Amino acid sequence: MATLPALSIPATFATTSGRPWMIPIFDLPVWARWGAFLPALMATVLLFLDQNITVRLVNNPNYKMEKGRRKGNMLDGMHADMLIISILTFFTSLVGLPWLVAATVRSISHVRALSIFDSAGKLKSTIEQRITGLSIHSLIGACVLFDKPRAVLTQIPTPVLMGLFMFLGTSALPGNEMWERIKGLFMDSKIAPKERWSTVPKKVTVLFTAIQIACLGAMVYVKESPIGVLFPVVIALLAPLRFALEKGVVKKEYIDILDED
Repeated sequence: MATLPALSIPATFATTSGRPWMIPIFDLPVWARWGAFLPALMATVLLFLDQNITVRLVNNPNYKMEKGRRKGNMLDGMHADMLIISILTFFTSLVGLPWLVAATVRSISHVRALSIFDSAGKLKSTIEQRITGLSIHSLIGACVLFDKPRAVLTQIPTPVLMGLFMFLGTSALPGNEMWERIKGLFMDSKIAPKERWSTVPKKVTVLFTAIQIACLGAMVYVKESPIGVLFPVVIALLAPLRFALEKGVVKKEYIDILDED
């Protein structure tokens, strides 16, 4: 009888190689310490962009969240979040634990699950609470620290997990402006729903969306290539590319509409 591959998890909470918990940083030769500067800079860029992009998506005014922030402001709390993440990254690096990541897809799915919609499908408000976030991360911690939760996870087939991740990704697409514009490429403009960017000429919208698709393809290609460590560089180049587009390819007023969110 055929069996499905299952999630592979270590039986105990320990370092993979059996090394001491504290990383022996000073055992590295001096040239290796300096050589780590460039990869560390790239990792810093990646963590910074990942955190800020996710926070801006989750704190979008469209979700109508108000606790702990000024009305319509997406920046409240972002600096404190970055400070805490920096401190945690410092300590996890000392012991070789994985860095904290923003989990963009899961975070968006979480806030959408807490959103309340009216009968027309428009978002009315978002339930703001800490219970689900605390529960989720408590369960994650239990799976890391305790044997029985880890044993349960080892019984879950890998295809089930891949299906769950695929569902999380696809469920987060509706409402994403890039995705909506991609769908618009295949719609007759006469019957397509009116969107916020409908005032922009069709050819400009198509050009801007095509450039975004090309950038996405470039990021995926670099990430999956042998030079995947350069992935943060591609992300960092997106901002200069946007400014270059304003200089002569797409008018600034159109860019401001298409790239508002």
